[in-house]
This record gives sequence, C-alpha cells and structure tokens, in this order.
Amino acid sequence: MKTVLSTKSRRRNRKKEKNYKKITGTMKKKLAGLFVLVVLALICLLIRISYINAASGDTYTKQVLSQSQNSYSSTVMPFKRGDIVDRNGITIEQKQSFTDYKNGTEENPLTEEQAKERSKIHGIWFEEEYQRVYPLSSVACDVIGFTYDGATADWGIEGYYNNTLCGVNGRKFGYWEDESITGLSQTVIEPVDGDTVISTLDVNIQQICENEIQYFWNLYKVGPFSTERAAKNVGVIVMDPRDGKVLAMASSDPYDLNYPRRLEGFYSEEAIAAMSEEQMLTNLQAIWRNYCISDVFEPGSTYKPITVGAALEDGTLSGSEIFLCDGAENVAGTTIHCSEEDGHGDLTLEQVIAYSCNDGLMQIVDQMGISEFIKYQSLFNFGSRTGIDLPGEAAGILFTEETMTDVDLAVSSFGQGFECTMIQEAAAVASIANGGYYYQPRVVDRIIDSKGTTKKIYNSTLLTQTVSNDNAEKLRSYMRTTVDAGTGMYAKVNGYSMGGKTGTAQKIPRSDGKYIVSFVGFVPYDDPQVLIYVVVDEPNIPDQDDNRFAMWIARDILTETLPYLNIYPDEEIQPMDEVFASSLEETEVTPPQADLVADMNVPEVSGAEDPANIAGGNHQESEGFTNEEAGLLE
Repeated sequence: MKTVLSTKSRRRNRKKEKNYKKITGTMKKKLAGLFVLVVLALICLLIRISYINAASGDTYTKQVLSQSQNSYSSTVMPFKRGDIVDRNGITIEQKQSFTDYKNGTEENPLTEEQAKERSKIHGIWFEEEYQRVYPLSSVACDVIGFTYDGATADWGIEGYYNNTLCGVNGRKFGYWEDESITGLSQTVIEPVDGDTVISTLDVNIQQICENEIQYFWNLYKVGPFSTERAAKNVGVIVMDPRDGKVLAMASSDPYDLNYPRRLEGFYSEEAIAAMSEEQMLTNLQAIWRNYCISDVFEPGSTYKPITVGAALEDGTLSGSEIFLCDGAENVAGTTIHCSEEDGHGDLTLEQVIAYSCNDGLMQIVDQMGISEFIKYQSLFNFGSRTGIDLPGEAAGILFTEETMTDVDLAVSSFGQGFECTMIQEAAAVASIANGGYYYQPRVVDRIIDSKGTTKKIYNSTLLTQTVSNDNAEKLRSYMRTTVDAGTGMYAKVNGYSMGGKTGTAQKIPRSDGKYIVSFVGFVPYDDPQVLIYVVVDEPNIPDQDDNRFAMWIARDILTETLPYLNIYPDEEIQPMDEVFASSLEETEVTPPQADLVADMNVPEVSGAEDPANIAGGNHQESEGFTNEEAGLLE
C-alpha cells in the first residue's frame, strides 16, 4: 500500500514542475530595458512641464482662472420678496420647504394627483430662488392679492405695494485689474431683500367674517333663485372708525392664493373646456376683483344719516322738526312711496331715521335743494375714490347740478338713483361715528426692512370734517334708537350699546324685483371702536328685500369680534325675546322686514362707472410714495 502511494505522489510533483517556467536571462534584460524607457519618458515629461511652467505659466494660469470666473461672472443672487403680516405679526405668506412641498401640510394637504406626482421625487438640488406660498390659502385673498412670478403683481397689497415688497437682485462676477496673476478679483454684490408690509388686518377678525359668510352661504345656496349661490355677492367690512384702519374685508367667492388661476370650483369642467383664452381671463379677473372697493351699487337707506347730517350742517334742520308721513310724496308730478304705504304719521327727526321713513327724507331734501345736497355728497367723498391703498377702487356714479332733477333729488335722499362702493359708505358713516372726522381708509400700517427697522409709518390721514361734533352726536343718537327700537333691532348684540342703520335698495331694472340689503353699525355707542358694514346682493331668499339677513350676519360677527378685541358689555343683558331669538337659521320667529316697497317710479341710475377706474383704480406705490404724494397725477 505504501509503495503505491509513493508512486502517485512522484507523478503529481512532476506535473507541477512542468507548469512553472523559468525566467531566463533574455527576459530579465527586456524587462530592465522597458523600465528604463518608462523612467526616461517620465523624466522628459517632467522636464517639459517645468519648462512650460517657467516660460508660460502666468498665461495659462490666467486662462484657467478666467474660465473659472466665467462660470459665476453673471450669476444672479435673487432677493427675497418682503413678507405681508397682519397687525399682530401673523405671516400671511411664507417660503415653502421641500418636505412641505413633497408631503403637504395639515393646512394645505396634497390632492391625490399631487401626492402621486410628488412621490416620485427622490432627491433635490438647490437653486437660488424663492417661491411665494400663502399658508392661509384663501384668507383675505381680495386684500392680499398674489404675485405672477415673485416680482410682479397687480392685485391687492401684493400689487399696490409691489415696489416696496420687491428688493434688488445681487450678482457675483470677476474681473482683471492688471496683467498679473494677483490682478484677478471677485466682486459680490449682495441682494437687497424686499421690505415687509405690516397690514392693518387682523387675521382672526378676517376669519370670523369669512366663516360667517360661508355659514350664510351653506344655509341659502339652494333657494328660490338659485341652487348653487346664496346671493350674487356678500361683502363685509370691519374697520376702526377712529382712524380708518381696515380690520377685515371679505366677500363671497374666495379663491386660493396659491392657485389663483384655477377655475375649478367656480365653473364646471365642460364650461372651462369651452372657454376661449379671452373668456378665461375675463372670468379670472372677475374672481380676483375686490367687491368691497370695485363694485358700485345703490346704497339704499344706509345713506339716510348722510342726508340728515348734511341738512343739520347747512342749517336746513335743527333737530326739533316734526314730519308728517302719509305714505308717499308727490314730486314734480311723480308719486314716490314710503316703506310704510299707509304712512308713519307724525315723526320726529330721530324717528325718521329709526323707522327709515322715505317720506320724511324727501321733505328734508326739498328744503335743502339740489346744490346743497350735491355739495355735501362731495364733502362725504361720494363720487371720488377714498384713496384706500388698494388697486382697482371705483369712484361711483353721481348726478351733477345740471343733470339732477327734483325726482332724482328725492330718491337720492334715501340712497337710490346714484351708486357708490362699500368702502365709500363705510368711511362716510365712520366719520359720523367718530365725531365728524373723515379719515382715509387704509389696509397697511407701516413698512419695515428685512432687519426689522421701521422705514415708514402711515399715520392716520384726516381728509376733512363732514359734520360738527354736536351734529355727529345727534346722528349717533338717532342711529342708536334705530338699533334699540327701530328697523335695526336684529343687529343688536345683547349687552352692548350700539348705533346703526339698515338699507334696502331696488336694483336696476326696477321691474325685475331684485334687491340689495345691508346694515352699517358701530360699537360701543359712547366710544365707537368698531364699525361694520354688511351688504348682501340679491339674497337667495323668498323675500329678497328682507334686510334682517344683513343684520343677522353683522350681529354674529360682532358677537365674536367684540370680546376678542376686549370690548366688554356696557349695558344690562336684556331678556331673550323674539328679535334676539331670530337668526339666520331661525328666520320664522319674526316676519320679514324691508326699508322700502317696490316702486316703479324710482328713476334708474344714469351713466356707468368708468372701466378705467376698476382696471387701474388707485396708483401703486413707488418706493414708499404714491403717485399722488409725488405729484405725478395725470
């Protein structure tokens, strides 16, 4: 067995020896020669590089560095657009992070389509640019506006203060000062960020108003005139009558500022598909339009305190007069009716306002005359823009002394026959509430730079005095009686002293039987700190002239707003009665109420608003100054 194993081992060893080749002397010589050649080549290359560096090193260095500089010589460093915040410092817009973009947020969740598309994102890279994001979506959309590309805007605060919000782009570039290597310099001009706009808006009050509009919308979007809309439009303005600062401005049909060009939600897919580009733009502009400053309408009886104030100021009235209302007034052969067809009987001036007597108002302006009436319309700033710092403000439509007839004068006394905007009416009544001082309404309080330094403060601008303090006090007392015992009782917030006036206006054409209902009021009576104006255009209810709906909206908003502003009750709480029990949901507790009856003899408005007013309106600011302030008016 041993002998066999030994034989096999020797065979395997012989095979292994055959597999190894010996390095011969010739091979060693060849390898040595190859190694010498490689070393010589490296030495030659090193010599050549050293020569080039010594002879032309500066030239090549300048070329390389110059090429390197070219990669950033014209690089733009974008500015950050200024923020827009409310008066409490709450940011209404902000930058967006990648995580929020990919996953969405609680306030702005992604749609199914967006989530599917963004789930494919696996990585990111960084580019120097900012994206404008509005975390509150549609809140205050009519006032805030939006940007087209981060640097241009036409609507709202974004548009009016575009030059203030915009900064200046920075830039990185290099250049040669001389021919030496050290002559290459890099210059970086840092971007200048836009300034921050601090608005007068209070986001919490704004949301209270918008929620109330939506509440009304949900209750009445299905009704006798429509199955989709609770009204043609609803507008609400809340302002501080002491200085004209707007605390909230809202209307129906809000749109998402993050997606301002989306028509979904306003039109069906079929309707959108059938639109031409021109039609689509027209429809978008109608959505972006601010109803509270751009739309004109006949104000109705909310104008009556203005008429009485004018008559007190020019001496036509003293306040002690008695008026006989027999249900109608014959003016130049035309019979114009009062809201009480059988007549109110004998009324004091206070009762004329409280019961909204058209007959009494027509008697007053008959004594005033056309010239004095138009004079005070102008003094209260009707027919002119208020100058609010928002683009697109309309001026309204008034008669002139040459065009106004006796019939026009009669119906104008109770707010028919001419047109104004919501902001005009609110500012005019605010002047009565504060003692007779007309302040220019504002939506921006001050400007600060990116470091927080105040650059400009917009102090309250007193434009004129509309009535004396004594006459303002009389008017406030008349309006208090209106809320306590007259047509404005449904607006009463239990426990608070307040004044106000209701309004019902026939729309054009009169034969259509369509109405605008409204309420304007202030709280508290002795020291008005809040003014509210509510307009409901063509409410989708059986009795469209029922102004209780505007009052209920106002009451609901004030009920939440007054405690929030630390304005405490100043009257005893009254027992719950039918008026307090009635509401937007409990409408049948009390009968409908209107300030007028349908009257085909009321003449229609003559003329139309200049489209340029709505398209352009107030001029945008330029570096902190309006064109008006800079003397650049056309």
